[in-house]
Amino acid sequence: MSRYSRQICLPELGPEGQARLAAGRVLIVGLGGLGSPVALYLAAAGVGNLGLADFDTVALHNLQRQILHDTPAATAAAPKLATATARLTALNPEIRLVPHPEGLTPENAAALVAAYDVVVDCADNFATRYLAHDAAVLARVPLVHGSVYQWEGQVTVFAPHLGGPCYRCLHPEAPAPGLVPGCGEAGVIGALCGQVGTLQALETLKLLARIGEPLLGRLWQLDALAATTRTLRFAPDPACPLCGAHPTLTRLDLARYAAPVCTAAPPAPAQPDEETDTPAGADFLLDVREPTETAAGTLPGAHLIPLAELAARAPAEIPRTGRLVVYCALGGRSLRAVRQLRALGWPQALSLTGGYTAHR
Repeated sequence: MSRYSRQICLPELGPEGQARLAAGRVLIVGLGGLGSPVALYLAAAGVGNLGLADFDTVALHNLQRQILHDTPAATAAAPKLATATARLTALNPEIRLVPHPEGLTPENAAALVAAYDVVVDCADNFATRYLAHDAAVLARVPLVHGSVYQWEGQVTVFAPHLGGPCYRCLHPEAPAPGLVPGCGEAGVIGALCGQVGTLQALETLKLLARIGEPLLGRLWQLDALAATTRTLRFAPDPACPLCGAHPTLTRLDLARYAAPVCTAAPPAPAQPDEETDTPAGADFLLDVREPTETAAGTLPGAHLIPLAELAARAPAEIPRTGRLVVYCALGGRSLRAVRQLRALGWPQALSLTGGYTAHR
């Protein structure tokens, strides 16, 4: 009672709500930037059973946002599950932690998700995100979604069985490989992960305690640079392949999720004739970043064509002759663009080493 007294005294929660938290079962998919605050706040609030699904190790370059882990673990490349379990046990030894060292996989997703009351999506790739979401919808388990990109974040709750839409109502299929840069290329501010993850934890507590109004059919968005938020409403899609009137996705087909078709895997290393270390002398300078990135600045004289639109727009907008230099944020997407352009008939295309970050 002493540990939870400050929340038990809330009239909306009370002893009954606290008892529901203690009996609650929550699966956290990913113990990184979002999973860290989610796990810490759910453990501190007394959620009785926390499933921790993560197969990765602690890395130094992630510690600016993955506050569940520490520097010695990073230098030793320790499993995230080990450091998370130690930290959460120290925070609240009264709760039960259930490790899932294999993470969420196509083989275990259906049974794993069905064993929990709420799933919290803290994944950092589309393959895992769609797998967790589809398994949750099919098992009629609410999923609390959160995602971050640079300075922007969003949170919502997907639960068609409670009357709300699902992720596929918004995005029926995942983007093609390489179209969406990960945080290693696009960057992300650590405190933003704290804000988004904390709201995910709050939505999870409301669902478990059966209080308040969850973000069903509402997408909460944050622009951290402008310090503004907005909430968008969206309805279920009757034609949704998962939760629509005539669904075509009625089970977890392993072939759909077996390969990481949605991840932005790094391209093969650049060859000497594929890169240049200067934009000087370019007859055509091409920026393949997204509009949200180019709004913060571009290199002088650059033409803007996002990578996803390159194949469709290149024939009409890019000259066939002259020196063509392509850049993105750090060089990964521009290298993909160069290889795409060369295959389409621009043999002179070159990727700018280091991208906009190195030459702005």
